[in-house]
Amino acid sequence: MDENQFEGTARDLGGKVQEAVGGITGDEEMQAKGKVNQFAGQAQKTFGDAKEELQEQIKNQPLTALAVVAGLAFTLGFLARR
Repeated sequence: MDENQFEGTARDLGGKVQEAVGGITGDEEMQAKGKVNQFAGQAQKTFGDAKEELQEQIKNQPLTALAVVAGLAFTLGFLARR
């Protein structure tokens, strides 16, 4: 398990608890922060999932992975020029 997957899952869970406590106490700011932490945790976990998948692709299919990375770099370079 990637570090980002672990931390993202923990942050998502913490955000759920934070949102629930805010709901119980009527603290809307705490509820909002809980929702933000859930979103951030899910995004971090997704990043960790993608990173792990890319590492697996590089290990098993290095030429395919190189082609994907080159395509992404080309696309980002093209978009940055606009």
